[in-house]
Amino acid sequence: MRIVVITGSAHKHGTSALLADKFIEGATEAGHEVYRFDAAFRNVRGCLGCDTCINKGKGCVHKDDMEELNPHLLESDAIVFASPIYYYNINAQLKAVIDRFYANNAALQGGRKSALLLTMADDCLESAEGPMAFFNNFTKYMKWENRGVIAAMNSWRREDIEQSEYPQQSYELGKNF
Repeated sequence: MRIVVITGSAHKHGTSALLADKFIEGATEAGHEVYRFDAAFRNVRGCLGCDTCINKGKGCVHKDDMEELNPHLLESDAIVFASPIYYYNINAQLKAVIDRFYANNAALQGGRKSALLLTMADDCLESAEGPMAFFNNFTKYMKWENRGVIAAMNSWRREDIEQSEYPQQSYELGKNF
């Protein structure tokens, strides 16, 4: 299986990066091919909603790092998202990438699996309700199999999450994808 993992955090060794690393470790051990795209370290402009991609069939007007990601997305069997929660939502870098799926919307619909890896400082799931609702609706719209959400609470710093059950859960999710 070809899996694309898209991260949003600008912290290379942060909490959501740890969950992504563990997911990738499990998926790789299971024999899956994984491509990782760290959105915060890439040049990805926001969708303009200009419809040039649809009306002219020449792709997006932005010529940025989505041109590298798009072939991997189109060839993928699964897409996994990893993000810290900022103000009750996924972070802007990840959202910019997701919005740019629009240029390949029809080609990306159907036939894929997906999961969401979240980290938050809060000790209750209330902070994750928005991102989880978005993900559930997004996977329904895209006609993807929702393989689940890991919402790591009390994960403000990497030390907070390292000894928790969340890295192992992420590893197992990757291994059993």
